[in-house]
Amino acid sequence: MSSPATAPPAPNNLKRIVAASLIGTTIEWYDFFLYGSAAALVFNKLFFPDSDPLVGTLLSFLTYAVGFAARPLGALVFGHYGDRLGRKKLLVLSLLLMGGATFAIGLLPTHASIGAAAPVLLTVLRLVQGFALGGEWGGAVLLVSEHGDAERRGFWASWPQTGAPAGQLLATGVLSLLTAVLSDAAFGSWGWRIPFLLSGVLVIVGLWIRLSVDESPVFQQARERAEARKEDDERLPLVAVLRHHWRDVLVAMGARMAENISYYVITAFILVYATVSAGVSKQTALNAVLIGSAVHFAVIPAWGALSDRIGRRPVYLLGAVGIGLWMFPFFSLVDTGRFGSLVLAVTVGLVLHGAMYAPQAAFFSEMFATRMRYSGASIGAQFASVAAGAPAPLIATALLADYGSSTPIALYVIAAVLVTVVAVGVAQETRHRDLADVAPAPEAGPAPEAEAEAEAADARTV
Repeated sequence: MSSPATAPPAPNNLKRIVAASLIGTTIEWYDFFLYGSAAALVFNKLFFPDSDPLVGTLLSFLTYAVGFAARPLGALVFGHYGDRLGRKKLLVLSLLLMGGATFAIGLLPTHASIGAAAPVLLTVLRLVQGFALGGEWGGAVLLVSEHGDAERRGFWASWPQTGAPAGQLLATGVLSLLTAVLSDAAFGSWGWRIPFLLSGVLVIVGLWIRLSVDESPVFQQARERAEARKEDDERLPLVAVLRHHWRDVLVAMGARMAENISYYVITAFILVYATVSAGVSKQTALNAVLIGSAVHFAVIPAWGALSDRIGRRPVYLLGAVGIGLWMFPFFSLVDTGRFGSLVLAVTVGLVLHGAMYAPQAAFFSEMFATRMRYSGASIGAQFASVAAGAPAPLIATALLADYGSSTPIALYVIAAVLVTVVAVGVAQETRHRDLADVAPAPEAGPAPEAEAEAEAADARTV
């Protein structure tokens, strides 16, 4: 029987919540990925012009990685206040910060105008982007997870996850269009600024939608209960997470390794590898990522729905093992230099990535108690990004420069897959948990009645 806090909401209300989270995450990821694509295509020349081309690319990706370094700080700050003040307020703030920083990058003078100050300012704005994104993800997926019911939580919570490929699709699509209609000189001179300036319009739309949704009912009831009991220790969510859920944080970090690294190798580093090693044009590489991102967007809700039926862990493990097996064929297909092969390589890679990314929102949400859920999910996800997604394009580019081969890069991704398989393998299945009733201590397992109910539910889904 559903508790009042987790009773299924009205369909129209839930769809509005999903739309608000999806549009917000799409804008945030558009801003973040736009930087990554620009780092691979033009920032090496605009902000590091005195370097060797490959060294300039490495320096450009280094500023790209700086954004990831700020994400754990964003997770700590936004998680703390999100667990105290609510999900909605912090989501509005994250959108303003991300949009403002991205718009400012579009106005930024280049190295030719102000010298060394240009890459410094670029790095500062990248830090603001990372800080905002570090707080965005946890709030967006929790707002949906805590409004939805347990039976379809994997499906509904996967929709904010589609914001990543939607943002990638939007960023890559705008860049692809501009590189198609502008000459290289025009794009390098002023055309690259257009996608960053468009962020201002997108933020206005996102704010209008986000301000119209309600706060999570699960959070509101948990806060009322905590205040009634004067639970002061839960007013420091970070302390509570480290006290009660440190194992879950480690599981979340390990689970993200293969997902995060593979994604940035497939979508960001590929723009370097395909143009440098395979002799593919920038336009061709962007178009391949564009097509793959469209398929990625479509399959994520399907993977989320499957996780409702068979569990979060089986779907996650399928994606992790699949991406490990795909890495060598991936680079072999890219090496052919043919557009169809490049599209196949990227698309299959992103479909397998989706099997990890789709159940991740519900999986991480279900690990943590409500009054520390924003902090726990955000810390687990964003601290992993420092070791995973942040250096992935940088490490892959360095391996390519040192060895001139894709083999070390494939092995790098496979090593991350092994970490993820171990982390998810030791985790508990979470799909039957009621978010209002998650125990604050991981060692407190389900009651025998809950285990019997879960087994019965499993039998009914077979």
